[in-house]
Amino acid sequence: MQISTKFSIAIHILTATAYFSQDYKVTSDFLAGSVGCNPVIIRNLVGQLKGAGLLETRRGPGGITLAKPLGEITFLQVYDAVEKTSHEELFRFHSHPNPQCPVGRHIHESLTIELDAIQQAFEAELARHTVADVYTETVEDIRKEG
Repeated sequence: MQISTKFSIAIHILTATAYFSQDYKVTSDFLAGSVGCNPVIIRNLVGQLKGAGLLETRRGPGGITLAKPLGEITFLQVYDAVEKTSHEELFRFHSHPNPQCPVGRHIHESLTIELDAIQQAFEAELARHTVADVYTETVEDIRKEG
C-alpha cells in the first residue's frame, strides 16, 4: 500500500499557508514555488481542501487562507479530502477469484474482517495527529537554521 504524494503536498500547503499568510498573499503559484510542483496540481488540491472545509479562497487580494486553526485539522481530514473518494476502502480486492475453489469463494469475506480492522486502526492513528504538530516542528527547524 502506498499513499500518493497528494497527502504530503496537502500538509505542505496547509503548513505554508499558515506560515506565510501574515506576510504574503498566498496563491497557487506561490505555493507551487514552495512545494516545487506545477500550480495546476496545487489548484486541484486547494480545491479538494476547500471542499473539505479546510481552506478558503478569495479572488483578488484575498488569496488562500485557512478555514480553521491548524490544531483542528487532523491528518485524517486531510487524507479524506485528498486521498479518498466517497467511502473508498484502503485495501482493494482482486476482482475474480475462482468460485469453483473453496478458498476463492470465501477469501473476500474472510479477508474483509481483517482489513477493516487495519483500516480502522490506520484512520484512528491519522485522527490523533494535527497539522499544528507539523507546523510547530517546521517553525522550530526554521528557527534552528537562523
